[in-house]
Amino acid sequence: MSLAVVAPIRSRPLLESPQDIADFEQDLLSEFVLARAAAGIADETISGDVDALMEVRGWFGRPLWELIPTDLDRFFGEDQRRLATLTKVRKAQALATYFEFLEVRHQADIHAATGVLVQCPVDEINRPRGKTNMRVRIPPPAADVDRLFAGWRDDLHSARKYAPSVRNYTACRLASLIGPRVSELCLLEVHDIRWDLGTFGKVLLRGKGSRNQKKERLVPLINGSRELLEWWLQGPR
Repeated sequence: MSLAVVAPIRSRPLLESPQDIADFEQDLLSEFVLARAAAGIADETISGDVDALMEVRGWFGRPLWELIPTDLDRFFGEDQRRLATLTKVRKAQALATYFEFLEVRHQADIHAATGVLVQCPVDEINRPRGKTNMRVRIPPPAADVDRLFAGWRDDLHSARKYAPSVRNYTACRLASLIGPRVSELCLLEVHDIRWDLGTFGKVLLRGKGSRNQKKERLVPLINGSRELLEWWLQGPR
């Protein structure tokens, strides 16, 4: 048996113009978005990942498959240096996920079309370090929470400014009982309390969703929150 010279079928790169490169990039990104949606990832998360990829692409000025670790060193070490740690961690995770997608599905295609062998630029040396241990928060026991607010309430009468002090106490206690967001608490008005709805009554919480869209929800006045609001409205307020 003799050996023969084998010529590659693709004798030259397929991407010969800037438009070809842009179209290929768009196809890859669209497939990435579809794949993440098929995996059940939330739209908001996918949108955040795409925003991060577009930011890096704009900074780099070339297709992302050309990124190498030293390029990302400059991105996180210089351009993103002053940003919060968790912000950089999220961007690095978006890049790592995208490059995993490129390596698993399109490494051969990209190499054949561009001559570039895709490798993830996020490695163990330049990966932003997030303090994950600080993000794990174990809530205190209910007895400790009750003791905190009981002491706070007892101290209200000696507060230098009673009105704002009792308002702050009521808002924080309500947050501990039914879990409204801070933005929802700031927008809360007396007429938002619907005493006649449901078993305990409900409160209308108004806030903003994604893209600054108005978002409203009715929350039942459970866990003693009805008694708290009755106390505040009939007494301190």
